[in-house]
Amino acid sequence: MDIIDAAEAHLPGILAIYNDAVARTTAIWNETPVDLDNRRAWWTARTAQGYPVLVAVAGGEVLGYASFGDWRAFDGYRHTVEHSVYVAAGARGRGVGLALLEALIPRARALGKHVLVAGIEAGNTASIRLHEKLGFTRVGLMPEVGIKFGRWLDLAFLQLIL
Repeated sequence: MDIIDAAEAHLPGILAIYNDAVARTTAIWNETPVDLDNRRAWWTARTAQGYPVLVAVAGGEVLGYASFGDWRAFDGYRHTVEHSVYVAAGARGRGVGLALLEALIPRARALGKHVLVAGIEAGNTASIRLHEKLGFTRVGLMPEVGIKFGRWLDLAFLQLIL
């Protein structure tokens, strides 16, 4: 498996992972699948800001992807970013998420970021454990701030001071 900067050719793989998460998980709190133009616009915006979009690839297949973006739109938050890591259903539990995060953290440091934030559905213990393994600490819990699949979801916040 290689971790590389995503290129336009990786967008169909990113799209498939994203839409699977929309349809089957609480990792993404959207309920409507998106199209390739949506993922292209997202990728273009991230890279135009100088932010990475990384993919884990093996045998030409996208196994997962990770990125970060601005935490909030106010100047005082300019050194804080929130990241996302998504792994294809068939590749979960194989170290893909760990490899992506291990590659993403130094990219945030290189851009002069000070804090990396993770907003994780509180029931996603695998993701929470992964983040804690890399030094993230739990800093908050917001009960019932989202809804998906007909149930209220809690949002756990973790952060890594870089």
